[in-house]
Formats: sequence, C-alpha cells, structure tokens
Amino acid sequence: MNIIFIPNKGGRYNTYRFGSSFVILTAFIGIIITAGVLSAGYYYGRFQAGMEAGPPVIISALKQELLEQRQSIDEARRATSENIDALAMRLGRLQSHVIRLDALGDRLTKMADLDKGEFDFTSQPAQGGPENESHGESQSVDPVSFTASLDLLTEQLENRAQQLALLETMLMNRGLQDEVLPAGRPINSGWLSSYFGIRADPFTGKNEMHKGVDFAGKLGSDVVAVASGVVTWAGRRYGYGNLVEINHGNGYSTRYGHNEKITVKVGDAIKKGQIVAKMGSTGRSTGPHVHFEVLHNGKQVDPMSYIRTSRR
Repeated sequence: MNIIFIPNKGGRYNTYRFGSSFVILTAFIGIIITAGVLSAGYYYGRFQAGMEAGPPVIISALKQELLEQRQSIDEARRATSENIDALAMRLGRLQSHVIRLDALGDRLTKMADLDKGEFDFTSQPAQGGPENESHGESQSVDPVSFTASLDLLTEQLENRAQQLALLETMLMNRGLQDEVLPAGRPINSGWLSSYFGIRADPFTGKNEMHKGVDFAGKLGSDVVAVASGVVTWAGRRYGYGNLVEINHGNGYSTRYGHNEKITVKVGDAIKKGQIVAKMGSTGRSTGPHVHFEVLHNGKQVDPMSYIRTSRR
C-alpha cells in the first residue's frame, strides 16, 4: 500500500509504502478504538439515565419507610397513652379507697376514744430498717408483676374497708346501747339521801318498800336524763308530784319525781345528760330532792347498779 503526500505550493512529493500487515494492524486498532468509544458512550448514556431516574425512586422508598416508622411510633404512643390512662384510673380508685379508709379510721379513733397521737391517719406511718448490703443493685419493675401488685393492693384495700365499716357499725351499735342503757346519776350536783329497799316511811314511820333512790340538792337545780329515749309522761302523778318518765327501749324506762318544774313534754326525743326538769319538793316529799326509779320490763329495780356503771 502506497500513500503519496503532495505539498500545496508544488514541489517535491513524498511517497510512503506500507506493507499489508501494517495495514491490517492499523485497521484492527481503529476498529477497537471505535468500539471502545461506542461502548463508553452507551454506558455513559445509561449512567446518565440512571442518575436522572434514581433520586425519585430512592426518595419514594425513603418516604414510605418514614411513613411506616411514623405509624409504628403513633401506635406505640397510643398504646402507651392507653396504658397510662388505665393506670391513672387504677391509681384514682386506690386514692379514693385510701381517703375513705382514712376517714373511717379517724371516725373509729374518735368513737373508740383512742389516742390521736398513736393512731394519726393524717400522716404517713413510721417505717424503717437497715439497708441491704446489695443496695447498689437496682431491679427493674416487671410490668406484669406491677399490675399484679396493683390488683392485690386493690383487693386488700377493699377488704380492709369492709372490715372497718363492719367495725364502725359494731362501735355505733355499742355507742347506741351505751346511750340508751340507764347509767349515772340523775343530777349534776347533790347527794344520795335514800336507798332502794325497805325503809322507815318519812311520814308514817312504818317500814315500807322504797322503789327508787332519792338525791337531795338545791331547789331548782338540774335534773338530767341518765339515758337517751322518748318522754312518755310529763306532768303530775299521785305521790310523785311533777313526774317525768322516759322510755329508753329494750325494756328500760326511768322516772324522775317531785320536780319543781318540768322542761320537756310527752313525745320529746331526749339525749343522755339532757336537762328534763328542775329539782323541787312537789307531791309526797319532805324537801327538795329527785325520786329516781329504773324500770326493766315494767318492774322497778335497784338503780344503784346502773348509777355505779356511769359512762357519762
């Protein structure tokens, strides 16, 4: 193969001669270069296309993942909120139980005449003890165990409330019994002037049955009820002068005779210790005093056993 180079302005031309092997090698190198250029262009085009399509796809995937994570967080937040609300309700019920127990305990302390300093329901109970050697090791609270402890505490509080309510009822019944059972003296000041039983009658001198006791005192001094009840008589009666009779229930009633003035009327509800009359000397009497009788099931009994068991 010959190649001739001719200058523009004329002159001597040059001739180059190439062998066939050189020509073939040159053609092969050209083909390789052309193929490399074409391949590079092809992959470059694909790279460019991928770069243009890649970000939207990646962004879409990231958005979907973020959405799923947000939903998981919302679900966890709702579950936590529901659990907190449930615990708050449980704690509210426990607090109401504790308040009720405190109120019951305070009432029982007053009813039973207990020392308030010893049974103070307004302050936290005193507690203590030596610290364990493993005090540095903390244990996490197991939610299941925590819920079980709350259930047990709720049950214990309810049981204690029922027991305290029953005890309160028993104390109230005992208090009512104390209120309606005759006990104590029918006067606030004075002295015992005559006993129950056979005595010399102050008017005839003969031995007669005295069915009550007499308390002498100052004219016009207070005569008080020895138990709560209802007035069944308030007026004059033969031998008694101005008489007050009170029914206390359970078969008990009391009488207060020879009064100067009666301060209650039939049907009145009377409290223990309430003034029912003023001491006098009406009826069959030798001086200011109150004739006091205790009747059980309609029969006069010795009042001294009730006077000695005073609870006022």
